[in-house]
Amino acid sequence: MRHRHAPFRSAARQRGMSLIEIIIVIVLIGAVLTFVGSRVLGGSDRAKVNLAKSQLQTLAGKVEQFQMDTGRLPQSLEELVKAPANATGWLGPYAKENELRDPWNNAIQYRAPGEAGPFDLVSLGADGQQGGNSVAADIRYE
Repeated sequence: MRHRHAPFRSAARQRGMSLIEIIIVIVLIGAVLTFVGSRVLGGSDRAKVNLAKSQLQTLAGKVEQFQMDTGRLPQSLEELVKAPANATGWLGPYAKENELRDPWNNAIQYRAPGEAGPFDLVSLGADGQQGGNSVAADIRYE
């Protein structure tokens, strides 16, 4: 009994991908990676802005707790970490040193009295400069 073997395919039928097809595939993969990368990095920036807003809200609560305990607003945010010499009723520490810096590692700005209330808390954003837009914009406690 003889086995039938499939005839050998000709070289033309066995050809692989052409150079143009390989280039198209590489360009498509690059486009997908660029899109995914921009979404991931953009998400990181958004997350830091939201973290800064939350951090300012929490820090404002600590400033208010300091005021309830001592009867006055702190003169600087450092008074939340270490007891000032002239504060009676201080029951802190109210905050840790690293809580006085925003997600971009810039010092959170504190002013008392504030422009719209008893005090202001401001993160200067990603660039650490006043003003700016997008992730470089100032974030204020309101």
